[in-house]
Amino acid sequence: MFKKIFVSAVLLLAVLSFVVSLLRGNNNDDPAVEMGDRVAVINIMGPIMSGDSNGGFWEQTQGVTSGEIMRQIRDAAADDTVKALVLRIDSGGGSATAAEEVGRELLRFRADTNKPIVATMGDMGASAAYWIAACASDKVYANSTTITGSIGVYMPYMNTEELFKKIGISTSKIKSGTYKDIMSNDREMTPEERVILQTMVDEIYSQFITVVAEGRHMEPGIVRTYADGRIYTGAQAQRIGLVDELGNYYDALAKAGELAGIEGMPEVKQNTKAQPWEALLGAEISHAIKTQFVKEMTSGLQGGSPRAER
Repeated sequence: MFKKIFVSAVLLLAVLSFVVSLLRGNNNDDPAVEMGDRVAVINIMGPIMSGDSNGGFWEQTQGVTSGEIMRQIRDAAADDTVKALVLRIDSGGGSATAAEEVGRELLRFRADTNKPIVATMGDMGASAAYWIAACASDKVYANSTTITGSIGVYMPYMNTEELFKKIGISTSKIKSGTYKDIMSNDREMTPEERVILQTMVDEIYSQFITVVAEGRHMEPGIVRTYADGRIYTGAQAQRIGLVDELGNYYDALAKAGELAGIEGMPEVKQNTKAQPWEALLGAEISHAIKTQFVKEMTSGLQGGSPRAER
């Protein structure tokens, strides 16, 4: 009985969300009427993960994936009304691979569109989040109290061998090669394995240094003096060249508009999180339904005139 009530409640929520989001218009902020010049804002909040969220109804995870960010960057590049990009960051970091993926897409955006990119950091913009902020931005903003920096790489490892012994658990494995079980938590790491992993960490670290040096127009040697993993306040980061300006999101938005030649505070194009019914139906079906609904509503309101498409 409880299961039936629960399922019914979920379906009702999905239907109500569907109706409300349709009445509000296109969730992706696609213009139903002619739009002027505007700035696309991409929110990068929480842990940064590689890959993509599957959009499942039960997996509304915290954080953001590189796939989500890259899609928004490409959407902004394809939108003629978008004249600049703002990266609104509040993240302590995450996957180096995710940062590399997003950074590559930002560099492509800048090369293909010649549109300015401005990064702004809230409470935090550290580690992989700083990688993203620094790699392609024309200007990087932070509050004086923002926690940033943490330029470095680490690979977590835990050895539970002694704990297993105390509780009477012994492990064994059959492997195809000497290093196939590298980083196993049931034994001590060998010196040879440590060298292999340290080499990998050092290589990724060197790439991080290069990204920051090129993005911030600094000498790699100077970046290394600040890149021992320590964190900085926004004010400290500005003094050593990791941040351009002290200011909040609206300061960064105004600067993006200025760099794009937009007079006054620019209009914003901002993607929002998927509605529950969208996760339930899937992205493609949801977009098709909303597009048709908005088109019919707009045609009715404008006496059958066609919807202005981008």
